[in-house]
Amino acid sequence: MNEWSAMDDEVFRALGDPSRRLLLDRLNQRNGQTLTELCADLDITRQSVSKHLAVLEGANLVTVVWRGREKLHYLNAEPINAIADRWINQYDRRRAHLFADLKTALEQETVSDNDFVYTTYIKTTPERLWRALTDPEFTQQYWGVQHETDWKVGSPMAWKLGDVTMAGPGQKVLEHDPYRRLAFTWHTITPEFAAAVEMSDELLAKTSSEPLSRVSFDLEPDGDQVRLTVIHTGFEPGSEIRAMITDGWTRLLSDLKSFTETAPALNPTPATTP
Repeated sequence: MNEWSAMDDEVFRALGDPSRRLLLDRLNQRNGQTLTELCADLDITRQSVSKHLAVLEGANLVTVVWRGREKLHYLNAEPINAIADRWINQYDRRRAHLFADLKTALEQETVSDNDFVYTTYIKTTPERLWRALTDPEFTQQYWGVQHETDWKVGSPMAWKLGDVTMAGPGQKVLEHDPYRRLAFTWHTITPEFAAAVEMSDELLAKTSSEPLSRVSFDLEPDGDQVRLTVIHTGFEPGSEIRAMITDGWTRLLSDLKSFTETAPALNPTPATTP
């Protein structure tokens, strides 16, 4: 059995139980819930809910984030995206629409918690993935942007998109723990950026008035893979930027995965002897 079919089996088994599907429905309605909140009004014991969540987490359908002493559970659409990309073309049109509906349901932004949380597994090493995230030579290839910074905590960051540079107060490195955790503020929405991506004047006015959001990358080795969790947070209710980033992150992380798993240039340069 190859790696992809084994991963598919885990997801299908997790989705095969009605109680687990109910928990996913609850997280789709309101993301970032504790075990106590998920147990409310359910005819399922707390122990059973905990076991179901463990299965969902094992299938990567749920991501756990600790906020202080609280353990929050977030629905993760990445496995559905992967299965859809692998299998959808093998089904007839009607079944394909049904699968697309499931994928859309899990990605749909109906949550009251505005955090974007996404977990994916990348067949690489923490060192290769870290280079892909921090080296402007590589971010340019799959992201289309370059980050100009020395990566010291508190240092300013400028974002370059082609000939456009986004810089401003508050754009800085928040955390820098090599091969484990990286965090920084999102870029300012400038008129130059808006023109480059063909943003309307109305949308520019709304997005440029929003406070800067924050994004973090957590890297955790898992056998011959790295478990990467991306959390984008700090959005106000009704944020236009929050509405824009979901599809962008899904596509970007797919490109990051493909790039990191295949780019020979990410391999460390062998040491030369005199």
